[in-house]
Amino acid sequence: MTNKKSLSEEDIKLQFITPAIVGKGWATSLIRMEYAFTDGRVIFQGGKAERKAKKRADYLLHTSANNPIAIVEAKDNNKPIGGGMQQAIEYAEILDVPFAYSSNGDGFVEHDFLTGKETNISLENFPSPDELLQRLYSARHITPAQTEIIEQPYYWDEFTHEPRYYQRIAINRTIEKVAQGENRLLLVMATGTGKTYTAFQIIHRLVKSKAKKKILYLADRNILINQTMDQDFKPFKKIMTKIQNKEMDSSFEIYMSLYQQLISYDENIPDPFREFAPTFFDLIIVDECHRGSAKEDSEWRRILEYFSSATQLGLTATPKAEDGANNIEYFGEPLYTYSLKQGIEDGFLAPYRVTNSFINVDLVGWEPEEDEHDIYGQLIEEDYFSRKDFGRKLALLKRREIVARRITKMLHRIGRKTKTIVFCTDEDEAAAMRELLVNMNADLCKKDSRYVMRITGSDLVGKKQLDNFIEPDEPYPTVVTTSQLLSTGVDCKTCGLVVIDKEIGSMTEFKQIVGRGTRLRPDKNKWHFEILDFRNATQLFKDPSFDGDPEPPTNPPGGGGGTPRGGGGGGTPPPQPPHRPKYVVDGKAIRIETEIVSYLGAGGKLVNESITSFTRRNIRKKFADIDTFITRWSATARKKAILDELKEYDVLIDAVREANPHLADVDIFDIICHVAFDRKPITRRERANNVKKRDYLSKYSGQAREVLESLLEKYATNGVLQLEDPTILALDPFSKIGNAVKIMRLFGGKAGYEKAIKELETELYKVA
Repeated sequence: MTNKKSLSEEDIKLQFITPAIVGKGWATSLIRMEYAFTDGRVIFQGGKAERKAKKRADYLLHTSANNPIAIVEAKDNNKPIGGGMQQAIEYAEILDVPFAYSSNGDGFVEHDFLTGKETNISLENFPSPDELLQRLYSARHITPAQTEIIEQPYYWDEFTHEPRYYQRIAINRTIEKVAQGENRLLLVMATGTGKTYTAFQIIHRLVKSKAKKKILYLADRNILINQTMDQDFKPFKKIMTKIQNKEMDSSFEIYMSLYQQLISYDENIPDPFREFAPTFFDLIIVDECHRGSAKEDSEWRRILEYFSSATQLGLTATPKAEDGANNIEYFGEPLYTYSLKQGIEDGFLAPYRVTNSFINVDLVGWEPEEDEHDIYGQLIEEDYFSRKDFGRKLALLKRREIVARRITKMLHRIGRKTKTIVFCTDEDEAAAMRELLVNMNADLCKKDSRYVMRITGSDLVGKKQLDNFIEPDEPYPTVVTTSQLLSTGVDCKTCGLVVIDKEIGSMTEFKQIVGRGTRLRPDKNKWHFEILDFRNATQLFKDPSFDGDPEPPTNPPGGGGGTPRGGGGGGTPPPQPPHRPKYVVDGKAIRIETEIVSYLGAGGKLVNESITSFTRRNIRKKFADIDTFITRWSATARKKAILDELKEYDVLIDAVREANPHLADVDIFDIICHVAFDRKPITRRERANNVKKRDYLSKYSGQAREVLESLLEKYATNGVLQLEDPTILALDPFSKIGNAVKIMRLFGGKAGYEKAIKELETELYKVA
């Protein structure tokens, strides 16, 4: 009889858990084992990027391809049956499944989220797919007619990807609510997490199940409509039309439209949408619904109210009630929220590094001298001008130059081909900034005049280049200046630098601006993005409402730059009173007073301490003292395992080495001892020479000694990780001796070779 206590967790799964599940009717197609549902958070420090481990469920059980229903976490038999329950519950909550199980091979513990109860069950009594589905549908009062809609599969072809777990949750929750007859729905998904792909799958399933027949997709900018039609909605090509020139054609199933195409701005001409009966559309999807569509006095609201019988789904990254546009009040509480913080934590969105650049005049303000005139001869009214006035009421030429030089310096550091958006106070400031950046980057502008461009609402030449800026494979435009146009909806996946030189009037605007850089594109070497902030707008990262409570603050935080209003232009700067023109002055003694660099730490918090201090603190969370660390180091067969564990504490040894040039030739062991426990480091070469001085290798002879001498040299050059990598034997000078098998035979075989490596490591770290 098998002794379960001697079996590994994998053996327990293979011999006991999997047979128990399969034996109850769970087909192989319904079981996902080792299901990775995150990509692993990207850690970016000191120019180095690595991923944390992915989150994986031992088993994810489905009742159909798009409907997971249970998590099973396995443990070896030395642990109790319920030893994996807390992890199973955590994963079940993340994945939105109603049943969680833990097993050690003796039986199962079930946690039922529908009742809150836990039950012990035998291996033989694991529930079948039909049993769990019946319990779920009974608890949620789902009828057979609703089931036909809910179980409609996703769209799939060779060019389509499986929905990520959070997209699947958003889709499934929406489909279920539609099936149950709810008609005001809201999804909150951070910029870059695939709202339009989610909308596509929702529409596909509802159309295929015949739950909906006529769909209207509303947005307020052409770029949003065009991107959607060309990308995620491309499979709808034959049944989809874009409403243009206010012409309505009733022969299609899916209608893409700007709000403006459906509205008449002449009181003598009826709204074009009234050509359709109020019941024509049975599903309306409102993209970026935070931008005024829910305002009671909005022209857009007329469309929604006219087609009030339709199910209306709002999509937004910012569920805020600001400036009278309460999308929560109109659409209801979000069915599902997937935030920027979650997206970064899961590794689906790019982390960011923030450089706050504080200019002296921004800190103290500016006042004109008596009877001072600006460069155009305008008499400047006696007043105090603060930072919020710069670029709006007062332009300081020297300040503009300082900002442009700092942007250029940043580009020289991170790469001058980095796609960059510079947010300016208004279109005039964007034009002035473009000119300065052109002159400071004349060498690249000489190669292509589009290196720096202004893209604003009124700049037709710039707007024509918007598609090229968005396209990852198009190098130009590279740096664009704007005011409002690019703050929302522009899907520039390779944007690596976001520059803020305007006052941010609302949390909504701030989130949208930050969202321009959140896409990850590892294939284009984009692992993170930089924020260069001249207005201290990034203080809003610290506001609890940035990534949490969807309810609006009583007094929205931020500067005095004005709150963007909804409408076709997506927001306009505050109007200038006629008696207060914008003054333009040279400015004197303007400089950057100080800078603070922060990067994203664990839990989504910005950390502005040095990488070395941050690393010291986090290593000590794992190893309380140096003796604990050395003991663990000596006992660990593969030192990479320790580095992988430290990575979960946001520690990147290569980033520490890069930030401390004196550690360039120091072993990872010594870097950890030095940074965390103040031990004086010695170089890898010194450690290798100490082994030679002790004549340790004299116990070997011939080619075996030659191999170890070469390994010692490899260690001195590249470190212990290469020493432990068996593929090193395929390189020179080892390949001259023979292949890996022949080399290992010099030590009596693989076990003897590994023993020799372990002993060599012990010798290397004797002098600690």
